[in-house]
Amino acid sequence: MENPKGKILWIDDEIDLLKPHIILIEQRGYSVDQVTNGEDAIEIVKQKQFDLIFLDESMVGMSGLDTLPILKESNPYTPIVMVTKNEAESVMEEAIGKKIDDYLTKPVNPTQILAAIKKHLESRKIRSEKLSQDYLIGFHQLTTRLFDNLSWNDWLDIYIKLVGWSMELDKSPELGFEQTLRDQWREANAAYSKFVEDNYHDWVNKIYDEGTPNLSPDIVEKFLIPHLKNQKPTVFFVVDCMRLDQWLVMEELLEPYYTFQKDYYNSIIPTATPYARNAIFAGLMPIDIQKHYPQWWVGETNSEDHKANAYEKELLEEHLKRKKIKLDNPINYIKIHETEFGKKIESNILTYAQSHLTAIVINSVDMIAHSRSDFAILKEIAPDEAAYRSLTKSWFQHSSFFGMLKSLAGQDINIIITTDHGSIRCMRGVKVLGDRDTSTCLRYKFGKNVKAEQRHAMQIRNPNNYKLPNTGITVNNIIAKEDYYFVYPTDFHHFLQRYKDSFQHGGISMEEMIIPVITLRTK
Repeated sequence: MENPKGKILWIDDEIDLLKPHIILIEQRGYSVDQVTNGEDAIEIVKQKQFDLIFLDESMVGMSGLDTLPILKESNPYTPIVMVTKNEAESVMEEAIGKKIDDYLTKPVNPTQILAAIKKHLESRKIRSEKLSQDYLIGFHQLTTRLFDNLSWNDWLDIYIKLVGWSMELDKSPELGFEQTLRDQWREANAAYSKFVEDNYHDWVNKIYDEGTPNLSPDIVEKFLIPHLKNQKPTVFFVVDCMRLDQWLVMEELLEPYYTFQKDYYNSIIPTATPYARNAIFAGLMPIDIQKHYPQWWVGETNSEDHKANAYEKELLEEHLKRKKIKLDNPINYIKIHETEFGKKIESNILTYAQSHLTAIVINSVDMIAHSRSDFAILKEIAPDEAAYRSLTKSWFQHSSFFGMLKSLAGQDINIIITTDHGSIRCMRGVKVLGDRDTSTCLRYKFGKNVKAEQRHAMQIRNPNNYKLPNTGITVNNIIAKEDYYFVYPTDFHHFLQRYKDSFQHGGISMEEMIIPVITLRTK
């Protein structure tokens, strides 16, 4: 047979009884080689390459179970389907233990055989074709929705769909939808940026309508405090700079241990750690933190310094006092920013988890984002969004965070995981003007007379209206939209290239602002 759809080997000592099945398979475009014993099977796989093997479990001479490991050793990637009359559970378990890929019980019918062939030889093609059809339908539906009058919940639905499509298309790069998807993300983020620009003032000033989202200061009250009231030990993880897609790759690895309830909120702007994370722990907008706790507020000029988040424990303690939450013992507050320290916390997590509340901040994901900009090898390892997700998964598999969550599985405790903001892959640099006191962040600028084109940035001329502190010298603040980043005119082209294709945060995009809050329930 010229150019068969697949090459199949069928091993059975009663092969003549299977002729009708073999004829049907060949009529469907597959070639089938036939042998009647394990010894001949071992010899033929040394000479020829097969795409799929059907293996009888009970044969004269070498049994199927004896033949199986030798066939696997010859070619570990060829799927093997065991066919047997024996329905004993022990036989099935032994076959699975020897890495069988599928299992059929005699008498087999043509439908079973064709289903097994399609599963192992055509499933990728079938899934890709279905994915292609579904994505094209979804693409047109989503593009049409962008012209509607959307609520925040509509945007949440759009974001979840785009993340889902992105992760599905990761598995089928041969479909060639990468550019189409990138264009769709860009179009959606442009519309979302306008939506935020039009509505953010009302959100932070509590001019509510039905679709107003929870914001960073709402998280402890809405998602943590209800668990504290049930008196169980509670562990509250805040993973710095974690996007929804990054959480989902972690969720896949945690699925054997937990079920998940996912809620969502909208990060405040700037989507930067000193603003958004302090707001979470304090339960206050930045202007109110500065007003009520000036000793724990650091001004904009040092906003990227680690000292800007030196008082998260104190802010959380004051927050709980205001809400009249009495803990059985003092808060355990832990910030993990280094591998060895993380391993130490992992080894003691069950002890920490006996406390009423343990709050753990994990900086590793943020460090991955920033390190990718600084080290060429990381950009080579993670050149695009799909690879960035893969890098996150690789980190998580070997992280103290995963180790802690595995240790906590099965314990009668509350576990809540969230983040302060996400990040976006910045691809378009724009010129910005400002004086020497302007903040240095790539996605937002606070300073005197700082300027950029309005189509690239949200203008905030009175920070107090947006619940941001006013230092007295600040007369204009700008927040980058979409995937833009700010570059000064001096050495413009040098810095344009240096920061292009880097993951940043601080601005307005779905990836930075739409944030998951996950409640884990042990299985």
